[in-house]
Amino acid sequence: MENAGKGDLCLFIEPYGEDFCLKPGEVFTVAPEAEGIDVWFSTLVWEGGITVWPYEDGDPTKIVLECTVTDANGIRLECGHQRP
Repeated sequence: MENAGKGDLCLFIEPYGEDFCLKPGEVFTVAPEAEGIDVWFSTLVWEGGITVWPYEDGDPTKIVLECTVTDANGIRLECGHQRP
């Protein structure tokens, strides 16, 4: 996802509520930790943020619990990245 706005954008990954803040122009990628999983995303966009629920194979009862968030350079980010 890319923050195409003029202000910070908060990304929340559920079910753990991990948060990452994108500055304008930044790009983050959310992916499952394990390879070979067909991940679908349920997203909720609200003013100032995006909440993402990753789940397997189109089944919202199969929540993907281990995800990574990386920046445009492939660097893994930690929860709270750039939190105001």
